[in-house]
Amino acid sequence: MMSQAETSEKPQFIWTEFVIEASIRVLGFSTIGFVLLIFLFLLLEGVPVFWEVPLKNLFGTRWYPNFGYFGTLPLIFGSAFVTLTAIIIALPLGVLTAVFIREVAPEWLREILKPMVEVLAGIPSVVLGFFGMIVIAPLVRVIFNAPTGLTVFSGALVLAYMSLPTIISVAEDALDAVPKSYRDAALAMGATQWQTIWHVVVPAARSGIAMAVMLGMGRAIGETMAVMMVTGNAARMPLDLGSLFMPARTMTATIAAEMGEVARGGIHYHALFGIGIILFLLTFIINLAAALAIFRKQRRGGLR
Repeated sequence: MMSQAETSEKPQFIWTEFVIEASIRVLGFSTIGFVLLIFLFLLLEGVPVFWEVPLKNLFGTRWYPNFGYFGTLPLIFGSAFVTLTAIIIALPLGVLTAVFIREVAPEWLREILKPMVEVLAGIPSVVLGFFGMIVIAPLVRVIFNAPTGLTVFSGALVLAYMSLPTIISVAEDALDAVPKSYRDAALAMGATQWQTIWHVVVPAARSGIAMAVMLGMGRAIGETMAVMMVTGNAARMPLDLGSLFMPARTMTATIAAEMGEVARGGIHYHALFGIGIILFLLTFIINLAAALAIFRKQRRGGLR
């Protein structure tokens, strides 16, 4: 028979475990609930613009709200152009840095570089935007003989720098998760260190690197202050590579710059929330596509 002390402790342990499990469930579901509430709020405030403004006007190429033009295409294309350019710059730098930290650097240097990379993520975006205006923009104007330094390329450079800590950290974790047996097997078959890295380790960590790119893209497409200060804020259509050295305007910069000046409940007010809906859906689609791609790859690997 159990003693009286043991019988009194057992119900208390079960009750504590139940409270902890319930709290974890509530916190987990609350995260989904908060996202749904944010999307519901965007719908309530933004959907009216879709019947107040004709679709031809709403998806036109001119954004002049004071004159009744609410074309969102320059803002969508501007955001996409700046973000894709930033990712093209940040991807090779981030992956190569992660490979160096995990596979090449000695242990003592790795312990220095990893905290330094994490510190880079803590620099305020407004400070980086100010640095871009004062230092990067004049250099871009002089080097590329551009009419102004506040261009898509200047904004992409700042966003690439802001995306690097995320890409490096997640990619380095993905490389670290590759089993040591993969490296040992490749070296035992006569492969060099670099052949092992590029033909074994990096392909094995491909899904993690893809997730790093998607997280970096989410960091870039949602940035506001830096792009608003560096890209020039001109709502124009970037249709060719020459637009890389011309001003542009993003969706986030438009919302931040104009939300404080509009009357609540007006067409312009609802149009800004409509831009928020488009931005929310684009971000959701990007993350969903990345998650599905990684899930399919893992499923195929499991079937094999």
